[in-house]
Amino acid sequence: MTPDPSLAALSDTLFSVSVAVYSLAVVAFCAQLAFGRRPARELVAAGGAPAPRTGADDISSDVRSPDAPADVPADGTAGEPGAARRWGLLALALTVLGAVGHAGVLVARGLAADRLPWGNMYEFATAVVLVGVAVYVVLAVRTPGLRHIGLFVLAPVVVAMVLVGLFLYADAGPLVAALRSSWLAVHVSTAILGFGIFFVSGIASGLYLLRSRPEEPRPGSLVSRLPGAAALDRVAHRTAVFGFPIWTFAVIAGAIWAESAWGRFWGWDPKETWAFIAWVVYAAYLHARTTAGWRGRPAAWVNLVGLGVMVFNLLYVNLVSTGLHSYGGVS
Repeated sequence: MTPDPSLAALSDTLFSVSVAVYSLAVVAFCAQLAFGRRPARELVAAGGAPAPRTGADDISSDVRSPDAPADVPADGTAGEPGAARRWGLLALALTVLGAVGHAGVLVARGLAADRLPWGNMYEFATAVVLVGVAVYVVLAVRTPGLRHIGLFVLAPVVVAMVLVGLFLYADAGPLVAALRSSWLAVHVSTAILGFGIFFVSGIASGLYLLRSRPEEPRPGSLVSRLPGAAALDRVAHRTAVFGFPIWTFAVIAGAIWAESAWGRFWGWDPKETWAFIAWVVYAAYLHARTTAGWRGRPAAWVNLVGLGVMVFNLLYVNLVSTGLHSYGGVS
C-alpha cells in the first residue's frame, strides 16, 4: 500500500508542534521552580535518619509541606506562592497538550501507512517518549507535589524528541517483511511500555541521588525545591515494579516470536542478549531495594545502570552492531 502523503505530512507537522509545546512546558516548569519554594522537607530524627513513617505508605505523604495545617491536602503545594502554583498548572496543561499532539504523531503515521506505528526506530523511540510523558502526567495528577520534577522529565523529553527527529527519522512506509507478524502488536508494544516506564523510573532515581546527598541543599537552590528523597525513591521503585513485569512479558514474547520466525527461542543475538541484560539489571534493582546494605543510593545507581542499558540496546545495538534484529534502522 502506498502511504497517504497528507497524513504522513500531518504526522511530521504534529511532531514539530509537540516539540514546541513541550519546550514551552519546560519554560513553565522553570518558572514554577523559580517562583516557588522548597515543596517538602523530610522530618529528620536524631542521628540523621528520616523519621519513622506513621501514615499510609504513599508518595503524597512525603511531599506535604511540614508547615501545612492538618486539613490541607497532602499534595506538596501547600504554602507554595500563588505564582508558582499557576506556573505549575500551566506547565502541566502544556505537557498534556503536547502529549495529545505527540499521540497524534503516531496515530496519523499509522493511518498513513495502514499499520501499527512502531515499525522502525523513529516510531519506536517516539512511542517510548510518549509513554514516559504519560507516566509523568499520571504521577503529577495523582500527587501534585511531583509536578516539581517536571523540568527534569520534560527537558530530557525535548532533547530526545529533537535527536529522534534529526537522526532517526524515516519516511512513512510499509513494514519490512521480517516485521509482518501479529507478534509486532504484542512484543514491540510491551517493549515500548516497559521502556517508557523505566525512563521515568531512571529520572526519579537520578533526582533521588541528588536529593539524598549527606549535605543539606543550599536554601533556594534547585535541589532544595525537589520533593523529599523518600518520595523520589518511592516513585523510582514503584514505576520499576510496574514496568518490570511488562518488560518480562516483552522478553518472553520476543522469544516466542523468534521461535516462530527463526525456529529457535534464543540465539544470543545482540538485541536478545541486551534485552535480557536489562531484565537482569532491573531484577537486581528490585532485589537491592529489599537487601540490607543496598537500599537507598546503591540501589538507585543500579536503576540508572538499567536505564543506560535500555538506551544502549536501542541505539548501539540497532545502529552499530549487526544481527537478526538489524533491519537497516528498523527496531
